[in-house]
Amino acid sequence: MESINWKEFGFGYTKTDYNVRCHYRDGKWGELEVSSSDQINVHIASTGLHYGQQAFEGLKAFKGPDGKVRVFRIDENGKRLQSSSHGIMMAEMPLDLFREAVIKAIKLNERWIPPYESGASLYIRPVLFGNGAQVGVKASDEYTFAVFVMPVGPYFKEGFKPTDYVIYREYDRAAPQGTGIYKVGGNYAASLRGGTRAHDEGFSAVLFLDAKEKKYIDECGPANFFGIKDNTYVTPKSNTILPSITNKSLCQIAEDLGMNVERRPITVEELADFSEAGACGTAAVISPIRKIVDADNKIDYMYGEEAGERSFKLYETLRGIQYGTVEDKHNWNTIIEF
Repeated sequence: MESINWKEFGFGYTKTDYNVRCHYRDGKWGELEVSSSDQINVHIASTGLHYGQQAFEGLKAFKGPDGKVRVFRIDENGKRLQSSSHGIMMAEMPLDLFREAVIKAIKLNERWIPPYESGASLYIRPVLFGNGAQVGVKASDEYTFAVFVMPVGPYFKEGFKPTDYVIYREYDRAAPQGTGIYKVGGNYAASLRGGTRAHDEGFSAVLFLDAKEKKYIDECGPANFFGIKDNTYVTPKSNTILPSITNKSLCQIAEDLGMNVERRPITVEELADFSEAGACGTAAVISPIRKIVDADNKIDYMYGEEAGERSFKLYETLRGIQYGTVEDKHNWNTIIEF
């Protein structure tokens, strides 16, 4: 492992040593299993393949300057997976079993945890899907859960540098009263056409609008949106937006720093009122926005070539908590004992 250049990692798949699995059959969860294979058996008639009974999570572990390994807000990810499972009628994984599986996967792959100040972290991907045979459209009676981990670098190659986003009105990510609030694969599949076009045209991601009125800000590509107005952190409130754990944390940090926090609908026109804007999520933490282009109305909303002062402070504080260099006053971290 000494020969690894940790700074070269992007946000892509790397095979590590082990993953952890668990199966739900006969109305109950089984014991955790360990595998060194990155292949998984899927029934040809599984509901995960045919009817979209699938959900996943993303969280990270960080090695601090004190040598300790911290996992950020693991219980919030477990609760969100339960919410997604409830939303698409999958068996819900108990929080203690979720925690055990995630921690076990980290411990088994200890040598893959990037060192402090490498710019990389250990990304943890739990996934749950229906693996029972159903040809009729109904929920499965069997489920497979797995956790794999891998070292990753920045989600966007630019790192903490402002990039450009675009609004296209011909694409929808999620319908009202649909699955937008759940972390299920279908939402991401629905974003691929718009996202691919955005990348081809030089943008980092699409800033999706609500599907009903095309009036309000929805998701920001694979992340939540936020804007800064005066001393206020403003982020959309909607039943089609995934409840980002990073965004939830940033709201609390903003309050800790003396800022006001507003969770409410944000109209497209209000983009002109923000002095700073960004996308936030587990993968990128904060991705500052340089410019938002309303492609249909030929309007550019500019926020600056450099990240704003408040965005930078929020980013540095959250990263400090994750690495153990800033006080974890809300007890968000779980320290792994090896």
